Amino acid sequence: MTSSKTIQQLLAHPLVASDKHFKLDAKERHAQLVQLINEHNYHYYVLDDPILPDADYDQLFRQLVDIESAIPELLTDDSPSRRVGAAPLARFESIEHKLPMLSLDNAFNAEELRAFDQRLKDRLREDTDSVDTVIDYVCEPKLDGVAVSITYENGVLVSAATRGDGASGENITENVRTINTVPLKLRGSGYPAVLEVRGEIYISSADFEQLNATAAAKDEKPFVNPRNAAAGSLRQLDPKITAQRPLTMCVYSTGFIDYQTSPRVAKNKLANSHIADSHYKTIQQLAEWGFFTNTEVKRLDNIDQAIEYCSVLAAKRPTLSYEIDGIVFKVDSFLLQAELGFVSRAPRWAIAYKFPAEEAITKLNSVDWQVGRTGALTPVAKLEPVFVGGVTVSNATLHNVDEIQRLDVRIGDTVVVRRAGDVIPKLARVILAERQSNAEIIKVPSQCPECQSPVLRLEDEAVTRCTGGLLCS
Repeated sequence: MTSSKTIQQLLAHPLVASDKHFKLDAKERHAQLVQLINEHNYHYYVLDDPILPDADYDQLFRQLVDIESAIPELLTDDSPSRRVGAAPLARFESIEHKLPMLSLDNAFNAEELRAFDQRLKDRLREDTDSVDTVIDYVCEPKLDGVAVSITYENGVLVSAATRGDGASGENITENVRTINTVPLKLRGSGYPAVLEVRGEIYISSADFEQLNATAAAKDEKPFVNPRNAAAGSLRQLDPKITAQRPLTMCVYSTGFIDYQTSPRVAKNKLANSHIADSHYKTIQQLAEWGFFTNTEVKRLDNIDQAIEYCSVLAAKRPTLSYEIDGIVFKVDSFLLQAELGFVSRAPRWAIAYKFPAEEAITKLNSVDWQVGRTGALTPVAKLEPVFVGGVTVSNATLHNVDEIQRLDVRIGDTVVVRRAGDVIPKLARVILAERQSNAEIIKVPSQCPECQSPVLRLEDEAVTRCTGGLLCS
């Protein structure tokens, strides 16, 4: 780690382009700044333990940008300035995955998880002609985000792609470079010449609320949920827009691996296709190389412990800082994974346990129109109180007129309300089969409910606004 003395020297004596020896000193200073800022980013975003005050960070980052502006050839692939965002793209190119990104089969209760465990034991017994093998599992939260693949060559990030159809995805390399929890260069040593990691990119619940609050302040259309916000952020053709979004990347596995000129001594047939002999050890190794990993990942000795983990995590779910929709079970041993193999679209050695949706059925009694400080009118559904997601819900957001029309919701309808964690309850859908003949169409007010000024909706906006300006309280 960079010493505090060196940090103070960098702060006290910035290089200036007009200095006599600027070009001679710039290369060494640039290397120092890249190392220090990347070190800080790792401690800040991955370990949650920053080593620099914000003001010092800003000053050092400015020094880095100034040097790269004066001498562009010093810009390296691992420079923190790349996180700001590259030039906009005309379109996304396609990247073929060297190993397919498969989907997972699902389980919805403990009985189905036990049946999964027994199927694995039966298959292993057939293959080895032995008694039942006790299977160790790694259990990890199933993050509700966007699956991606990132490839490193000699420790440096070279490409990133969405899952796509599993065989190929979209090239989102420049967008992924902007995410602070994605290392541009791996820490430590011992990594393969080519290392592909896979993970989930998501937006935390708190960041999602702030993102929508910012959108509302600008009279922009809010995002429907964190997953859609993450997906939309990744698919921006302008990486500078992605850089402004609060994205987090959490790794959960490796993909293609190639040790090339320095292959390992092959202790078994899997030695050169994995970085460890088990999934759990792989996650630990990835953390040492600078990746953000989930602290809720557990290695458990048998299916009974794994099922108990489901109950524990389900109880913790409302307090998590991110949305999850289940738990992924994986056989820990890579040797057992190899014996179990794959079916056409999924591995036999993994399954996704899906939580019951945090939804409830209730009745829409009325709609109130709330006026924000920018004059935006937001429809709020007034519901028959119902218990969902650990709380009693009587209000749910309808976002805007477009959402009302999309749902085709009417006053008096039987509706499904959804809530997850601390996210604001939303009206998810209408049960049209229950609609009564006297259900009322929701009318958009022609006057502001606060000041009675006329309301206006521009053609290119999703928001209806009060025209009263300062007259509106």
